[in-house]
Amino acid sequence: MKELSERTSKFTDSVIRRMTRVSIEHNAVNLSQGFPDFEPPKAITDRLALVAKEGPHQYALTWGAKNFRDALAKKQNHFSGMNVDADKNIVVTCGSTEAMMAAMMSVCNPQDKVVIFSPFYENYGADAILSGATPIYVPLNPPEFSFEADVLESAIKQSGVKALILCNPSNPCGKVFTEDELKIIAELAIKYDIYVITDEVYEHILYAPNKHTYIATLKGMADRTIICSSLSKTYSITGWRLGYVIANEEITNRVKKVHDFLTVGAAAPLMEAATVGLNFEDSYYEELQAHYTHMKELFTGGLKDIGLQFREPQGAYYVMVDISEFGYDDDNEFCIDLASKVRVGAVPGSSFFKENINNYVRFHFAKKDETLYEALNRLEKIKILKK
Repeated sequence: MKELSERTSKFTDSVIRRMTRVSIEHNAVNLSQGFPDFEPPKAITDRLALVAKEGPHQYALTWGAKNFRDALAKKQNHFSGMNVDADKNIVVTCGSTEAMMAAMMSVCNPQDKVVIFSPFYENYGADAILSGATPIYVPLNPPEFSFEADVLESAIKQSGVKALILCNPSNPCGKVFTEDELKIIAELAIKYDIYVITDEVYEHILYAPNKHTYIATLKGMADRTIICSSLSKTYSITGWRLGYVIANEEITNRVKKVHDFLTVGAAAPLMEAATVGLNFEDSYYEELQAHYTHMKELFTGGLKDIGLQFREPQGAYYVMVDISEFGYDDDNEFCIDLASKVRVGAVPGSSFFKENINNYVRFHFAKKDETLYEALNRLEKIKILKK
């Protein structure tokens, strides 16, 4: 038999999803894979129940149902101040995972390079490789997860760099990039003529006083920013796989073609039901932020009481805990022991870092109070893992 694809030969399975399987195996509280255990808004699920009877059940327009795109454009313009045209600037995709892949394939040629901040969501490097590009990593230095402008510029100015991926708010470290930081990134993107591909799925999950700035709204960035996002986190519908790309018309036309050949289109019944959520009033987003702030304070307050070391998340719903005190050389081994002996699931931090950093684990806290209390009760005996 001939050899399989060389570009995928070094891929591993998703460490995040693997740790979910480990959690299930050991009956652990799963704080590894980032999905809520509470229900989506009732207005959305009520609409889905009607759609199940009434339809639509056939293909929607390839780049997204018109009413969905209209509602999304209205929402995006309201929160960002942008001028998004539903027909010219939006492609609806099968989750933000496809949105990122379609964006990367639309932008990158073989031998191009893509700059990625580290720690990073594990798909980004694979997306670059699948696009034929080479990832270049720039460290976000723990525990503050700040970057050095000169190091970033050294990466961007390399020959062949086509784009930078920006996850803001950041998975896994919970960083919210400040406007000053985004201006540095924007200035370098303009100076060296590169695209910025954003992952903004946590745009509405923020903790005061942090604010989300859309880099596309900064001077000179509207035409070179490709926004990738989804409804998964904002409306607690991670299994619905509804994502989107927002970009200028030229980029969008290319993404439409890539998307068509990747997946044809997102699920028509789910777009119809989710349109209800896109039309929610501001009060929904205020309540969402209050809900996540409560969960963050409950969980991180418990971590403090236990005596664990971490940096307070600024956004998203993850916290990176420093496990240096436990004496493990391998954070994968630590997470296996955590799941099997303490019965709490986490993700080894090394899966997010390009650098040789293995003293962090990532917990997520998008869970009901009772789930978080149970996890914290179990974590009270975490000291048994000390070597």
